[in-house]
Amino acid sequence: MATPAAPTNTHNTAPPRLLRALDAITETTGRATAWLTLIMVLATVAVVVLRRLLGVGSIGLQESVTYMHAAVFLLGAGYALKHGAQVRVDVLYRRFPARTQAWVDAVGAIAFTLPFALFIGWISLDFVTGSWAVAERSTDAGGLAYVYLLKTLVLVFAVSLTIAALAELLRAGWVLITRPDTPAAPGARHVD
Repeated sequence: MATPAAPTNTHNTAPPRLLRALDAITETTGRATAWLTLIMVLATVAVVVLRRLLGVGSIGLQESVTYMHAAVFLLGAGYALKHGAQVRVDVLYRRFPARTQAWVDAVGAIAFTLPFALFIGWISLDFVTGSWAVAERSTDAGGLAYVYLLKTLVLVFAVSLTIAALAELLRAGWVLITRPDTPAAPGARHVD
């Protein structure tokens, strides 16, 4: 008597270790970056209070708000991608079965997100290294002496987005391997 074959659907298996590691990096970066929004609000309030109530201006404090604003967007991009917060034009996506969503995500990562992130990293290398070479500072009196760090965020953005896109690609592959073609719940993503 033949033993029945093991089921090919391993839906209950855990995601691959590399996927979990990439997601952990993105999650940690995103959560840490989220705290910058609170600090940025407090710094903005301090700028207003200092200027309006005490008549004191601080270019450095104002520039720090700009730095934090840039950091929130540049460092938060991978986190937004991981959580599906990016702009999605495709109104059909949420109605697709999980495997079709995975194919869309895989093609999107390979054709758009990864090339974009790698291109940004590549073209920003001279921009960032040039800034570091001269230890670029603010041109405003009293401004911050860390313009090179601000510009480095562009490279960190490229790395962060690449990590998140690779995780999306791995996640899509995992879904394609482990899930049967079943309809998706309305508004649900295939894996969170």
